Amino acid sequence: MSDARSLLAKADKKANSSGPFGLFASSSRFEEAGDVYVEAANAFRLEKDLNSAGKAFEKAAQMQLKSEAKDEAANTYIEAYKSYRKNDPEESARVLIQAITLFTQRGQFRRAATYTQDLATLYESELNDLDRAMDAYDEAGEWLSNDGAESLANKAWLKVAEIAAIKEDYPRAIAKYEQVARNSLGNNLTKWSLKDYFFKAGLCHIANKDIIAAKRAVEEYTDMDPTFFQTREQVLLSDIISAYEDGDQERFTDKVFQFDQFSKLDKWKTTLLLRIKSSIQEEEDNIL
Repeated sequence: MSDARSLLAKADKKANSSGPFGLFASSSRFEEAGDVYVEAANAFRLEKDLNSAGKAFEKAAQMQLKSEAKDEAANTYIEAYKSYRKNDPEESARVLIQAITLFTQRGQFRRAATYTQDLATLYESELNDLDRAMDAYDEAGEWLSNDGAESLANKAWLKVAEIAAIKEDYPRAIAKYEQVARNSLGNNLTKWSLKDYFFKAGLCHIANKDIIAAKRAVEEYTDMDPTFFQTREQVLLSDIISAYEDGDQERFTDKVFQFDQFSKLDKWKTTLLLRIKSSIQEEEDNIL
């Protein structure tokens, strides 16, 4: 039997034994069992048996909860999350939620927010669960904002907007881009990003096939920040709206190409622009 397995058996024995002296003895027993489970978990790590390490950390956290050591239990669940992450992201997410719950119960909202962002990344990148990813980023943003970390909150909300648009939930994407834009007004560090937020929100309006709302939005964005007027982003939005209304796919393609020569389009923007181009094609087909 390996050292890790021996320690695990020792911890199980302590956890399941019945002490002769009642509640205080039981509490001490749980603390001791928790310590040995942690030893076993670290031994499993050395053996590169990460799933067994995760399970041992979970058992340790359960013992710590029984002895009312909630802060310690939260940290131990984080260790379980780290152990599971490489091989079992679903289990990793499950124990991370348990840690986040404990952090919030203890009023540690900043730590909860940080790990909720990690949870969102798990959902987005490893589990491909974009709905849960959006909700987690959104919740993290709320906690960060309440803690006065507006820049970090905006970063989380931009992820919500980015994913929402990819999922074609354009109203949610627009709401988040506009929220971040409002939060950035008057901030010397972030005001230079306003045109990008307005541009992305405008693309979402057009991709949503709501040209009236898109026109109104471009006007509102210029009112919010007069420096947006006549930027390349504002001009392209207006050109796209005009091409869309006229059903002119060739003009649309030309204007986008010219823009890309000066400001390279990223994957997200390209995706939305291709959707808009398809919509213009549909409009042309309907006319024919």
